[in-house]
Amino acid sequence: MSERAAPHYCPYCGDEDLMPHEDDGEAGAGYPWACLACARVFRVKFIGLRSAAFGGPDSGRTPTDGNA
Repeated sequence: MSERAAPHYCPYCGDEDLMPHEDDGEAGAGYPWACLACARVFRVKFIGLRSAAFGGPDSGRTPTDGNA
């Protein structure tokens, strides 16, 4: 994964006119991005992978409560 992965759209307005926003930043907090359409600045941070996605309790089982 690259050091600065770019988001494809603004999570607030959905516009694709984004650019990196330079500031002091916080270590490990993700990089800030500025949306030129709605003037918001936001961060996107990757947290990790869910273990449930690889065979956890909700990985493809059908409900057992009889409503399925």
